[in-house]
Amino acid sequence: MGERGDAITSMRINRREFVKLSVGTSGMVGRATGWPAAQKKADVREVGSRLELLVDDWLIERFDGAGLRLHSPAPRDVALSFNDVPWEGSTSGYVTVLQDGGKCRLYYRGKPGNSPDGSDDEVTCYAESPDGIHWQRPKLGLFEVKGTRENNVILTSAQAPAPHNFAPFIDTRPGVRPEERFKGLGGLFDMGPGKVTSGGLLGFVSPDGIRWRKIRDAAVIDHTSHPLYTDTTQSPTFWSDSEQRYICYVRTWKGQPPPRKGWPGKIRWIGRTTSPDFMHWSKVVPLDMGDVPDEHHYTNQILPYFRAPHIYIGMPFRFRPERKVVPEHPYPGISDALFMTSRDGLHWDRRFMEAFVRPGRDRENWTERNLALACGIVRTAPDEMSVYWQEHLRHPTARLRRGVLRLDGFVSVNAGYRGGSVLTRPLVFDGRELVLNYATSAAGSVRVELLDGSARAIPGHSLDESREMYGDEIEAVVSWRGGLSVSAWSGRPVRLRIALADADIFSLRFRA
Repeated sequence: MGERGDAITSMRINRREFVKLSVGTSGMVGRATGWPAAQKKADVREVGSRLELLVDDWLIERFDGAGLRLHSPAPRDVALSFNDVPWEGSTSGYVTVLQDGGKCRLYYRGKPGNSPDGSDDEVTCYAESPDGIHWQRPKLGLFEVKGTRENNVILTSAQAPAPHNFAPFIDTRPGVRPEERFKGLGGLFDMGPGKVTSGGLLGFVSPDGIRWRKIRDAAVIDHTSHPLYTDTTQSPTFWSDSEQRYICYVRTWKGQPPPRKGWPGKIRWIGRTTSPDFMHWSKVVPLDMGDVPDEHHYTNQILPYFRAPHIYIGMPFRFRPERKVVPEHPYPGISDALFMTSRDGLHWDRRFMEAFVRPGRDRENWTERNLALACGIVRTAPDEMSVYWQEHLRHPTARLRRGVLRLDGFVSVNAGYRGGSVLTRPLVFDGRELVLNYATSAAGSVRVELLDGSARAIPGHSLDESREMYGDEIEAVVSWRGGLSVSAWSGRPVRLRIALADADIFSLRFRA
Protein backbone atom coordinates (compact mmCIF):
# COMPACT_ATOMS: atom_id res chain seq x y z
CA MET A 1 0.00 0.00 0.00
CA GLY A 2 2.43 2.63 -1.20
CA GLU A 3 1.70 6.31 -0.88
CA ARG A 4 1.95 7.39 -4.51
CA GLY A 5 0.88 10.46 -6.43
CA ASP A 6 1.57 14.16 -6.02
CA ALA A 7 1.59 15.53 -2.51
CA ILE A 8 -1.62 17.21 -1.42
CA THR A 9 -0.81 20.83 -0.70
CA SER A 10 -4.43 21.70 -0.01
CA MET A 11 -7.40 19.57 1.00
CA ARG A 12 -9.57 21.67 -1.29
CA ILE A 13 -8.27 20.13 -4.53
CA ASN A 14 -9.99 20.76 -7.82
CA ARG A 15 -10.86 18.19 -10.48
CA ARG A 16 -7.69 18.66 -12.51
CA GLU A 17 -5.54 18.26 -9.40
CA PHE A 18 -7.42 15.08 -8.44
CA VAL A 19 -6.91 13.46 -11.84
CA LYS A 20 -3.24 14.34 -11.56
CA LEU A 21 -3.15 12.83 -8.06
CA SER A 22 -4.96 9.64 -9.01
CA VAL A 23 -2.64 8.96 -11.96
CA GLY A 24 0.51 9.75 -10.00
CA THR A 25 3.55 7.89 -11.28
CA SER A 26 1.85 4.50 -11.66
CA GLY A 27 -0.62 5.30 -14.43
CA MET A 28 -3.09 2.78 -12.95
CA VAL A 29 -6.03 5.17 -13.27
CA GLY A 30 -6.41 7.25 -16.40
CA ARG A 31 -8.19 10.53 -16.98
CA ALA A 32 -11.95 10.46 -16.98
CA THR A 33 -12.21 10.32 -20.77
CA GLY A 34 -9.95 7.25 -20.90
CA TRP A 35 -11.57 5.16 -18.18
CA PRO A 36 -13.42 1.93 -19.01
CA ALA A 37 -16.80 2.28 -20.67
CA ALA A 38 -19.93 0.55 -19.35
CA GLN A 39 -19.23 -3.12 -18.73
CA LYS A 40 -21.23 -6.28 -19.29
CA LYS A 41 -24.27 -6.81 -17.13
CA ALA A 42 -22.48 -9.69 -15.36
CA ASP A 43 -19.88 -7.21 -14.08
CA VAL A 44 -22.47 -4.94 -12.45
CA ARG A 45 -22.71 -5.30 -8.67
CA GLU A 46 -26.25 -5.32 -7.29
CA VAL A 47 -25.95 -3.70 -3.85
CA GLY A 48 -29.50 -2.46 -3.32
CA SER A 49 -29.67 -0.75 0.06
CA ARG A 50 -27.62 -3.31 1.98
CA LEU A 51 -24.45 -2.51 3.91
CA GLU A 52 -21.23 -3.41 2.10
CA LEU A 53 -18.08 -4.02 4.10
CA LEU A 54 -14.90 -3.03 2.29
CA VAL A 55 -13.13 -6.24 3.29
CA ASP A 56 -12.33 -7.45 -0.22
CA ASP A 57 -12.26 -6.21 -3.81
CA TRP A 58 -15.75 -7.46 -4.78
CA LEU A 59 -16.93 -3.87 -5.14
CA ILE A 60 -13.60 -2.37 -6.18
CA GLU A 61 -12.13 -2.23 -9.66
CA ARG A 62 -8.87 -0.46 -8.96
CA PHE A 63 -6.79 1.38 -6.38
CA ASP A 64 -4.21 4.09 -6.85
CA GLY A 65 -2.17 5.17 -3.87
CA ALA A 66 -4.66 3.35 -1.64
CA GLY A 67 -5.31 -0.22 -0.55
CA LEU A 68 -7.00 -2.51 1.94
CA ARG A 69 -5.77 -2.38 5.53
CA LEU A 70 -6.45 -4.97 8.24
CA HIS A 71 -7.31 -3.61 11.69
CA SER A 72 -6.84 -5.46 14.98
CA PRO A 73 -9.10 -5.38 18.04
CA ALA A 74 -7.84 -3.31 20.96
CA PRO A 75 -7.54 -5.43 24.14
CA ARG A 76 -9.89 -4.44 26.94
CA ASP A 77 -10.98 -6.12 30.18
CA VAL A 78 -10.91 -9.77 31.19
CA ALA A 79 -14.44 -10.97 30.50
CA LEU A 80 -14.23 -14.19 32.50
CA SER A 81 -11.69 -16.11 34.54
CA PHE A 82 -11.73 -19.88 34.01
CA ASN A 83 -10.33 -20.73 37.46
CA ASP A 84 -13.02 -19.26 39.71
CA VAL A 85 -15.10 -22.44 40.15
CA PRO A 86 -14.01 -26.08 40.58
CA TRP A 87 -15.76 -27.48 37.47
CA GLU A 88 -13.78 -25.16 35.20
CA GLY A 89 -10.01 -24.78 34.96
CA SER A 90 -6.93 -24.01 32.91
CA THR A 91 -8.05 -25.97 29.83
CA SER A 92 -11.52 -24.43 29.66
CA GLY A 93 -12.38 -22.55 26.49
CA TYR A 94 -13.76 -23.08 22.98
CA VAL A 95 -16.18 -20.21 23.50
CA THR A 96 -19.35 -19.20 21.64
CA VAL A 97 -21.01 -15.85 22.33
CA LEU A 98 -24.55 -15.04 21.19
CA GLN A 99 -26.32 -11.69 21.26
CA ASP A 100 -29.97 -12.47 21.97
CA GLY A 101 -31.96 -9.25 22.11
CA GLY A 102 -31.03 -7.48 25.35
CA LYS A 103 -29.05 -10.44 26.69
CA CYS A 104 -25.64 -11.83 25.75
CA ARG A 105 -25.05 -15.56 26.21
CA LEU A 106 -21.67 -17.23 26.61
CA TYR A 107 -21.03 -20.97 26.18
CA TYR A 108 -17.74 -22.70 26.84
CA ARG A 109 -16.06 -25.94 27.82
CA GLY A 110 -15.52 -26.48 31.52
CA LYS A 111 -12.52 -28.68 32.25
CA PRO A 112 -10.88 -28.69 35.66
CA GLY A 113 -7.57 -30.36 34.81
CA ASN A 114 -5.42 -31.94 32.13
CA SER A 115 -7.65 -34.94 31.62
CA PRO A 116 -8.09 -36.12 28.00
CA ASP A 117 -10.75 -34.63 25.80
CA GLY A 118 -14.02 -36.45 26.29
CA SER A 119 -13.37 -37.37 29.92
CA ASP A 120 -16.24 -37.57 32.39
CA ASP A 121 -15.26 -34.31 34.10
CA GLU A 122 -15.80 -32.26 30.94
CA VAL A 123 -18.94 -30.10 31.02
CA THR A 124 -20.51 -27.27 29.05
CA CYS A 125 -20.84 -24.02 31.00
CA TYR A 126 -22.99 -20.94 30.54
CA ALA A 127 -22.61 -17.26 31.48
CA GLU A 128 -24.70 -14.23 30.62
CA SER A 129 -24.41 -10.48 30.44
CA PRO A 130 -26.70 -7.50 29.84
CA ASP A 131 -24.05 -5.64 27.84
CA GLY A 132 -21.33 -8.05 26.66
CA ILE A 133 -18.92 -6.51 29.17
CA HIS A 134 -19.98 -7.63 32.65
CA TRP A 135 -20.51 -11.39 32.84
CA GLN A 136 -21.90 -13.62 35.57
CA ARG A 137 -22.42 -17.34 36.06
CA PRO A 138 -26.06 -18.01 36.94
CA LYS A 139 -26.79 -20.79 39.43
CA LEU A 140 -28.97 -22.97 37.24
CA GLY A 141 -29.36 -26.06 39.42
CA LEU A 142 -29.62 -28.42 36.44
CA PHE A 143 -26.89 -30.92 37.37
CA GLU A 144 -24.82 -31.84 40.37
CA VAL A 145 -21.16 -31.24 39.60
CA LYS A 146 -18.32 -31.38 42.11
CA GLY A 147 -20.82 -31.94 44.90
CA THR A 148 -23.13 -29.00 44.19
CA ARG A 149 -26.07 -28.05 42.02
CA GLU A 150 -25.34 -24.35 42.44
CA ASN A 151 -23.46 -24.13 39.19
CA ASN A 152 -23.69 -22.85 35.63
CA VAL A 153 -23.44 -26.25 33.91
CA ILE A 154 -25.89 -26.92 31.06
CA LEU A 155 -24.52 -30.21 29.64
CA THR A 156 -22.57 -33.07 31.16
CA SER A 157 -21.28 -36.44 29.99
CA ALA A 158 -24.66 -37.91 30.93
CA GLN A 159 -26.21 -36.21 27.89
CA ALA A 160 -23.66 -36.67 25.10
CA PRO A 161 -21.68 -38.53 26.46
CA ALA A 162 -19.12 -35.75 26.74
CA PRO A 163 -20.58 -32.73 24.87
CA HIS A 164 -17.13 -31.77 23.65
CA ASN A 165 -16.64 -28.17 22.48
CA PHE A 166 -20.36 -27.49 22.18
CA ALA A 167 -21.22 -24.89 19.50
CA PRO A 168 -24.74 -23.41 19.81
CA PHE A 169 -26.52 -20.81 17.68
CA ILE A 170 -29.84 -18.99 17.47
CA ASP A 171 -31.86 -20.45 14.62
CA THR A 172 -33.14 -17.56 12.48
CA ARG A 173 -34.83 -19.78 9.89
CA PRO A 174 -38.36 -18.52 9.19
CA GLY A 175 -40.97 -20.77 10.80
CA VAL A 176 -38.62 -22.42 13.29
CA ARG A 177 -40.50 -24.02 16.18
CA PRO A 178 -40.18 -22.07 19.47
CA GLU A 179 -38.98 -25.16 21.33
CA GLU A 180 -36.10 -25.44 18.82
CA ARG A 181 -35.14 -21.77 18.59
CA PHE A 182 -31.65 -22.61 19.83
CA LYS A 183 -29.65 -25.36 18.15
CA GLY A 184 -26.13 -26.65 18.51
CA LEU A 185 -23.61 -29.35 17.73
CA GLY A 186 -21.44 -31.03 20.34
CA GLY A 187 -18.73 -33.65 20.17
CA LEU A 188 -19.52 -37.31 20.76
CA PHE A 189 -16.67 -39.47 22.05
CA ASP A 190 -16.38 -43.24 21.96
CA MET A 191 -15.03 -44.26 25.34
CA GLY A 192 -13.18 -47.56 25.38
CA PRO A 193 -10.47 -49.29 27.46
CA GLY A 194 -7.46 -47.03 27.38
CA LYS A 195 -8.72 -44.86 24.51
CA VAL A 196 -10.86 -41.87 23.73
CA THR A 197 -11.77 -41.43 20.06
CA SER A 198 -13.97 -39.02 18.18
CA GLY A 199 -17.42 -40.35 17.32
CA GLY A 200 -18.88 -37.36 15.52
CA LEU A 201 -21.19 -34.44 16.23
CA LEU A 202 -24.49 -34.73 18.07
CA GLY A 203 -27.37 -32.34 17.40
CA PHE A 204 -29.11 -30.49 20.24
CA VAL A 205 -32.12 -28.16 20.45
CA SER A 206 -33.40 -25.83 23.17
CA PRO A 207 -36.25 -23.35 23.73
CA ASP A 208 -34.23 -21.02 25.96
CA GLY A 209 -30.54 -21.67 25.32
CA ILE A 210 -30.14 -23.28 28.74
CA ARG A 211 -32.14 -26.53 28.76
CA TRP A 212 -31.01 -28.77 25.92
CA ARG A 213 -32.05 -32.12 24.50
CA LYS A 214 -30.52 -34.36 21.87
CA ILE A 215 -32.44 -34.66 18.63
CA ARG A 216 -31.30 -38.30 18.41
CA ASP A 217 -28.76 -40.58 20.06
CA ALA A 218 -26.61 -41.03 16.95
CA ALA A 219 -24.32 -38.34 15.57
CA VAL A 220 -25.71 -36.22 12.74
CA ILE A 221 -22.21 -35.76 11.28
CA ASP A 222 -19.77 -38.65 11.63
CA HIS A 223 -16.78 -40.28 9.96
CA THR A 224 -18.77 -42.97 8.16
CA SER A 225 -20.98 -40.69 6.08
CA HIS A 226 -18.56 -37.74 6.06
CA PRO A 227 -15.04 -39.16 5.54
CA LEU A 228 -13.43 -35.71 5.37
CA TYR A 229 -14.82 -34.83 8.80
CA THR A 230 -12.10 -35.77 11.27
CA ASP A 231 -12.42 -34.09 14.65
CA THR A 232 -14.88 -32.87 17.27
CA THR A 233 -13.31 -29.47 17.65
CA GLN A 234 -15.69 -26.50 17.89
CA SER A 235 -17.88 -26.55 14.75
CA PRO A 236 -19.73 -23.24 14.17
CA THR A 237 -23.18 -23.65 12.63
CA PHE A 238 -25.88 -21.19 11.52
CA TRP A 239 -28.89 -20.73 9.31
CA SER A 240 -27.86 -18.78 6.20
CA ASP A 241 -30.49 -16.43 4.79
CA SER A 242 -28.44 -15.92 1.65
CA GLU A 243 -28.07 -19.67 1.01
CA GLN A 244 -31.37 -20.77 2.57
CA ARG A 245 -29.86 -23.71 4.44
CA TYR A 246 -27.90 -24.60 7.56
CA ILE A 247 -24.15 -24.28 7.25
CA CYS A 248 -21.60 -26.04 9.46
CA TYR A 249 -17.83 -25.57 9.39
CA VAL A 250 -15.81 -28.49 10.74
CA ARG A 251 -12.21 -29.49 11.03
CA THR A 252 -10.79 -31.53 8.23
CA TRP A 253 -7.27 -32.21 7.00
CA LYS A 254 -5.47 -31.51 3.79
CA GLY A 255 -5.00 -34.81 1.98
CA GLN A 256 -6.39 -38.06 3.32
CA PRO A 257 -7.48 -38.15 6.96
CA PRO A 258 -4.40 -38.86 9.09
CA PRO A 259 -4.06 -41.41 11.88
CA ARG A 260 -4.94 -40.33 15.40
CA LYS A 261 -1.25 -39.97 16.27
CA GLY A 262 1.70 -38.74 14.29
CA TRP A 263 0.06 -36.48 11.70
CA PRO A 264 3.37 -35.92 9.81
CA GLY A 265 2.94 -33.61 6.84
CA LYS A 266 -0.78 -33.21 7.52
CA ILE A 267 -2.40 -29.80 7.92
CA ARG A 268 -5.44 -28.99 10.02
CA TRP A 269 -7.89 -27.43 7.61
CA ILE A 270 -11.54 -26.33 7.46
CA GLY A 271 -14.39 -28.15 5.77
CA ARG A 272 -18.00 -27.22 5.13
CA THR A 273 -21.23 -29.16 5.11
CA THR A 274 -24.83 -27.97 4.60
CA SER A 275 -28.30 -29.18 5.53
CA PRO A 276 -31.90 -28.25 4.71
CA ASP A 277 -33.22 -29.50 8.08
CA PHE A 278 -30.31 -29.76 10.57
CA MET A 279 -30.60 -33.56 10.43
CA HIS A 280 -29.28 -34.57 7.03
CA TRP A 281 -25.94 -33.11 6.04
CA SER A 282 -24.10 -32.99 2.71
CA LYS A 283 -20.64 -34.41 2.22
CA VAL A 284 -17.91 -32.31 3.80
CA VAL A 285 -16.05 -30.16 1.24
CA PRO A 286 -12.67 -28.55 2.04
CA LEU A 287 -12.57 -24.76 1.81
CA ASP A 288 -10.76 -23.12 -1.09
CA MET A 289 -8.46 -20.38 0.21
CA GLY A 290 -6.57 -19.83 -3.01
CA ASP A 291 -2.81 -19.92 -3.32
CA VAL A 292 -1.80 -19.55 0.32
CA PRO A 293 0.83 -21.38 2.39
CA ASP A 294 -0.26 -24.47 4.29
CA GLU A 295 -1.01 -23.45 7.87
CA HIS A 296 -2.80 -25.22 10.68
CA HIS A 297 -6.27 -23.70 11.20
CA TYR A 298 -7.11 -25.06 14.63
CA THR A 299 -10.59 -23.56 14.96
CA ASN A 300 -12.44 -21.53 12.33
CA GLN A 301 -15.06 -19.29 14.05
CA ILE A 302 -16.99 -18.63 10.84
CA LEU A 303 -20.29 -16.75 10.97
CA PRO A 304 -22.30 -14.22 8.93
CA TYR A 305 -21.47 -10.66 9.86
CA PHE A 306 -24.51 -9.41 11.76
CA ARG A 307 -24.82 -6.10 9.84
CA ALA A 308 -24.14 -7.65 6.43
CA PRO A 309 -25.08 -11.35 6.65
CA HIS A 310 -24.31 -11.98 2.97
CA ILE A 311 -20.64 -11.67 3.98
CA TYR A 312 -19.13 -14.47 6.06
CA ILE A 313 -16.38 -13.63 8.54
CA GLY A 314 -13.81 -16.22 9.65
CA MET A 315 -11.49 -15.76 12.64
CA PRO A 316 -9.49 -19.00 12.85
CA PHE A 317 -6.53 -19.41 15.10
CA ARG A 318 -3.29 -20.35 13.41
CA PHE A 319 -1.21 -23.00 15.15
CA ARG A 320 2.55 -23.47 14.70
CA PRO A 321 3.21 -26.80 16.47
CA GLU A 322 6.95 -26.83 15.67
CA ARG A 323 7.71 -23.58 17.54
CA LYS A 324 8.33 -22.98 21.23
CA VAL A 325 9.00 -19.69 23.04
CA VAL A 326 8.73 -20.66 26.74
CA PRO A 327 11.25 -23.47 27.35
CA GLU A 328 9.82 -24.60 30.68
CA HIS A 329 6.28 -25.07 29.31
CA PRO A 330 5.54 -28.80 28.89
CA TYR A 331 3.89 -28.50 25.46
CA PRO A 332 5.26 -27.11 22.19
CA GLY A 333 3.40 -24.87 19.79
CA ILE A 334 2.42 -21.19 19.56
CA SER A 335 -0.56 -19.55 17.91
CA ASP A 336 -2.28 -16.34 16.87
CA ALA A 337 -5.62 -15.39 15.30
CA LEU A 338 -6.39 -14.69 11.62
CA PHE A 339 -9.08 -12.93 9.62
CA MET A 340 -10.69 -14.04 6.36
CA THR A 341 -13.91 -13.46 4.42
CA SER A 342 -16.16 -15.13 1.87
CA ARG A 343 -19.23 -14.27 -0.17
CA ASP A 344 -20.23 -17.84 -1.07
CA GLY A 345 -19.01 -19.75 1.99
CA LEU A 346 -16.70 -22.05 0.05
CA HIS A 347 -14.15 -19.74 -1.59
CA TRP A 348 -12.29 -17.61 0.92
CA ASP A 349 -10.24 -14.44 0.69
CA ARG A 350 -6.99 -14.90 2.64
CA ARG A 351 -5.27 -11.75 1.39
CA PHE A 352 -4.29 -10.91 4.97
CA MET A 353 -1.67 -13.44 6.01
CA GLU A 354 -0.72 -11.23 8.95
CA ALA A 355 -2.19 -11.89 12.39
CA PHE A 356 -5.53 -10.38 13.37
CA VAL A 357 -4.61 -10.84 17.07
CA ARG A 358 -0.99 -11.32 18.22
CA PRO A 359 0.22 -12.87 21.49
CA GLY A 360 1.81 -9.53 22.41
CA ARG A 361 4.02 -8.84 25.43
CA ASP A 362 2.28 -11.36 27.68
CA ARG A 363 4.65 -14.32 28.03
CA GLU A 364 1.86 -16.71 29.01
CA ASN A 365 0.20 -16.11 25.65
CA TRP A 366 3.31 -17.53 23.97
CA THR A 367 2.48 -21.05 25.07
CA GLU A 368 0.44 -23.54 23.07
CA ARG A 369 -3.13 -23.01 21.83
CA ASN A 370 -3.72 -19.46 22.99
CA LEU A 371 -5.49 -16.65 21.14
CA ALA A 372 -8.43 -18.86 20.14
CA LEU A 373 -11.20 -16.38 19.37
CA ALA A 374 -14.75 -17.00 20.50
CA CYS A 375 -17.28 -17.65 17.78
CA GLY A 376 -19.47 -14.58 17.85
CA ILE A 377 -19.43 -10.79 17.75
CA VAL A 378 -21.32 -8.59 20.21
CA ARG A 379 -22.33 -4.98 19.73
CA THR A 380 -21.29 -3.42 23.02
CA ALA A 381 -21.94 0.26 22.14
CA PRO A 382 -23.65 2.12 19.30
CA ASP A 383 -20.30 2.55 17.55
CA GLU A 384 -18.42 -0.48 18.95
CA MET A 385 -18.36 -4.26 18.65
CA SER A 386 -16.51 -6.75 20.83
CA VAL A 387 -14.74 -10.00 20.14
CA TYR A 388 -13.29 -12.36 22.74
CA TRP A 389 -10.24 -14.59 22.85
CA GLN A 390 -8.73 -17.16 25.13
CA GLU A 391 -5.54 -16.43 27.07
CA HIS A 392 -3.17 -18.36 29.37
CA LEU A 393 -4.26 -21.90 28.46
CA ARG A 394 -2.88 -24.42 31.00
CA HIS A 395 -1.92 -21.63 33.37
CA PRO A 396 -3.58 -20.77 36.72
CA THR A 397 -4.67 -17.46 35.18
CA ALA A 398 -6.58 -19.00 32.23
CA ARG A 399 -9.17 -16.48 31.09
CA LEU A 400 -11.24 -14.89 28.34
CA ARG A 401 -10.18 -11.45 27.13
CA ARG A 402 -12.48 -8.91 25.44
CA GLY A 403 -11.25 -6.76 22.56
CA VAL A 404 -13.01 -3.98 20.68
CA LEU A 405 -13.30 -2.73 17.12
CA ARG A 406 -15.30 0.13 15.68
CA LEU A 407 -18.53 -1.02 14.06
CA ASP A 408 -17.66 -2.64 10.68
CA GLY A 409 -14.03 -2.05 11.55
CA PHE A 410 -12.26 -5.22 10.40
CA VAL A 411 -10.76 -3.82 7.19
CA SER A 412 -10.68 -0.40 5.54
CA VAL A 413 -9.82 1.23 2.27
CA ASN A 414 -6.86 3.30 3.41
CA ALA A 415 -4.66 6.02 1.97
CA GLY A 416 -1.82 7.89 3.60
CA TYR A 417 -1.15 11.60 3.87
CA ARG A 418 -0.16 11.97 0.22
CA GLY A 419 -3.55 10.70 -0.81
CA GLY A 420 -4.97 8.10 -3.12
CA SER A 421 -8.13 6.99 -4.84
CA VAL A 422 -10.39 4.03 -5.38
CA LEU A 423 -12.72 3.32 -8.28
CA THR A 424 -15.64 0.93 -7.82
CA ARG A 425 -17.05 -1.47 -10.35
CA PRO A 426 -20.39 -0.53 -11.88
CA LEU A 427 -23.06 -0.94 -9.21
CA VAL A 428 -26.83 -0.69 -8.96
CA PHE A 429 -28.23 0.73 -5.74
CA ASP A 430 -31.60 1.46 -4.20
CA GLY A 431 -31.85 4.58 -2.08
CA ARG A 432 -31.73 8.32 -1.73
CA GLU A 433 -28.38 8.96 -0.06
CA LEU A 434 -24.89 7.45 0.25
CA VAL A 435 -23.60 6.75 3.77
CA LEU A 436 -19.96 6.10 4.69
CA ASN A 437 -18.34 4.68 7.83
CA TYR A 438 -15.05 6.57 7.79
CA ALA A 439 -12.26 8.15 9.84
CA THR A 440 -9.60 10.74 9.00
CA SER A 441 -6.80 12.54 10.74
CA ALA A 442 -7.09 16.26 11.48
CA ALA A 443 -5.44 16.92 8.10
CA GLY A 444 -7.18 14.11 6.22
CA SER A 445 -10.20 14.12 3.96
CA VAL A 446 -12.64 12.10 1.86
CA ARG A 447 -14.39 13.20 -1.32
CA VAL A 448 -16.77 11.21 -3.51
CA GLU A 449 -17.67 11.43 -7.18
CA LEU A 450 -20.57 9.69 -8.90
CA LEU A 451 -19.96 8.49 -12.46
CA ASP A 452 -22.42 7.20 -15.03
CA GLY A 453 -22.21 3.90 -16.93
CA SER A 454 -19.68 5.42 -19.33
CA ALA A 455 -17.47 6.57 -16.45
CA ARG A 456 -18.34 10.26 -16.89
CA ALA A 457 -18.83 12.46 -13.86
CA ILE A 458 -22.52 13.05 -13.23
CA PRO A 459 -23.31 16.78 -13.15
CA GLY A 460 -24.02 17.86 -9.61
CA HIS A 461 -22.07 14.89 -8.19
CA SER A 462 -18.54 15.53 -9.48
CA LEU A 463 -15.43 15.64 -7.35
CA ASP A 464 -15.30 19.43 -7.59
CA GLU A 465 -18.81 19.60 -6.15
CA SER A 466 -18.23 17.01 -3.39
CA ARG A 467 -18.24 18.51 0.09
CA GLU A 468 -15.05 17.63 1.92
CA MET A 469 -15.55 15.09 4.71
CA TYR A 470 -13.24 14.90 7.71
CA GLY A 471 -13.72 13.50 11.20
CA ASP A 472 -14.70 10.06 12.49
CA GLU A 473 -18.26 8.87 11.93
CA ILE A 474 -20.04 5.53 11.70
CA GLU A 475 -22.83 6.85 9.46
CA ALA A 476 -21.95 10.01 7.57
CA VAL A 477 -24.06 11.13 4.62
CA VAL A 478 -22.09 12.17 1.53
CA SER A 479 -23.20 15.49 0.09
CA TRP A 480 -22.40 17.75 -2.82
CA ARG A 481 -22.92 21.46 -3.24
CA GLY A 482 -26.30 20.81 -4.77
CA GLY A 483 -27.45 18.53 -1.93
CA LEU A 484 -27.16 14.92 -0.86
CA SER A 485 -29.75 13.08 -2.93
CA VAL A 486 -28.63 10.41 -5.42
CA SER A 487 -32.15 9.06 -5.95
CA ALA A 488 -32.20 10.09 -9.63
CA TRP A 489 -29.67 7.33 -10.28
CA SER A 490 -31.28 4.66 -8.11
CA GLY A 491 -31.66 1.46 -10.11
CA ARG A 492 -29.17 2.55 -12.80
CA PRO A 493 -25.51 1.46 -13.10
CA VAL A 494 -23.09 3.98 -11.60
CA ARG A 495 -19.56 3.99 -10.25
CA LEU A 496 -18.07 5.69 -7.24
CA ARG A 497 -14.71 7.35 -7.37
CA ILE A 498 -13.41 8.20 -3.91
CA ALA A 499 -10.42 10.42 -3.20
CA LEU A 500 -9.04 10.06 0.32
CA ALA A 501 -6.01 11.28 2.22
CA ASP A 502 -4.85 10.08 5.65
CA ALA A 503 -8.20 8.35 5.91
CA ASP A 504 -9.98 5.00 6.23
CA ILE A 505 -13.35 3.92 4.84
CA PHE A 506 -14.79 0.81 6.45
CA SER A 507 -18.21 0.38 4.85
CA LEU A 508 -20.78 2.05 2.66
CA ARG A 509 -24.45 1.78 1.91
CA PHE A 510 -27.19 3.53 0.02
CA ARG A 511 -30.32 4.17 2.06
CA ALA A 512 -33.71 5.77 1.66
